[in-house]
Amino acid sequence: MIAKLQCVVLDCADVVELSSFYQSLLGGVVNQPDPRWSLGNSWATLHADSGFVLAFQRVEDHQPPRWPDPARPQQFHLDLGVKDLDQAQEEVPKRGATLLDEGDGKRSWRILADPAGHPFKA
Repeated sequence: MIAKLQCVVLDCADVVELSSFYQSLLGGVVNQPDPRWSLGNSWATLHADSGFVLAFQRVEDHQPPRWPDPARPQQFHLDLGVKDLDQAQEEVPKRGATLLDEGDGKRSWRILADPAGHPFKA
């Protein structure tokens, strides 16, 4: 091993909005002091309660993915575990997510997008 994953960085138009959205889902601390990153108007972090770190980078004219459109692919996605899928599908959009695919009623996950358009699976 030559490296350790420090964080996953999501591009977005508004780092405050997106870090707050993920904090509402995952808990943790937004912009916890950390010598690895400089915080500011174009960069924010979320140190989740699990120890995982998400970072958010402001990008001028951010163009969100359009899942499942291959012309603007998702590029990556996050898998979030939930205790009650139906409850999550009802609650998460109230926090700013968009339901993209509620599935066929047989699978154990749904596809949503965060406020910046990044797809994630719950």
